[in-house]
Amino acid sequence: MQHKDIVDILLSCLKDSHDDEQNPVKDRTNIKAILLDLLSGAIDTSVTVSLWVFSELLKNPRVMKKLQHELENLVGKSNLVEEVDLPRLTYLDMVVKETLRLHPVAPLLLPRVSTKDITINGYYIRNKSRVIVNVWAIGRDPKIWSDNAEAFYPERFLNSNVDLRGKDFQLIPFGSGRRGCPGMQLGLITVKLVIAQLMHCFNWELPQGVSPDEVDMTEKFGLLIPRANHLVALPSYCLAE
Repeated sequence: MQHKDIVDILLSCLKDSHDDEQNPVKDRTNIKAILLDLLSGAIDTSVTVSLWVFSELLKNPRVMKKLQHELENLVGKSNLVEEVDLPRLTYLDMVVKETLRLHPVAPLLLPRVSTKDITINGYYIRNKSRVIVNVWAIGRDPKIWSDNAEAFYPERFLNSNVDLRGKDFQLIPFGSGRRGCPGMQLGLITVKLVIAQLMHCFNWELPQGVSPDEVDMTEKFGLLIPRANHLVALPSYCLAE
């Protein structure tokens, strides 16, 4: 039996729709809008994170070499990285966590509204107040991440239980609770697989005359925070033929 994909499911909703006010799928225009949201939400964010990971690796050659060493030891020079390899790549996991700490795709989480009067850490929040969480500032807070909060140092997650799934509030790039990002798992797999394959298959160098300290890390201001300028790097194939 052939498994249905998301398009099949949406089209079946269209066939089953009988002017039901609870059914958001009214016609093909709705389906196209839903698919556009899915594609834009998945592609823009994953590309943005991947570019920031790549930027930090080029800026920190020590980290890049350590990641390539892990890939060489666990995957080998004659194999390609596959999704089944990702759970074993612990240093890659730390690199992605550290990147999302410093460069969350969305610096401000979706607004929340308090459901009752409450006092948290001495701050009084009135019922129905709109609350906006600044994850960019949390990720760079020296009170949480020590004096090297601005430094790219994946080893800070070594032997740490801090995860990205919303239970550890010092690191919540995907939000938390019922309003957390529904595409978190897909996004993490996509980013890790792309970075692992590029780092495993190629050695990367900056253009001649550009040092790691000179890598442009300027952010573009907006709802998302992508790189402001293009990233330029030179690859050379390194896997066994």
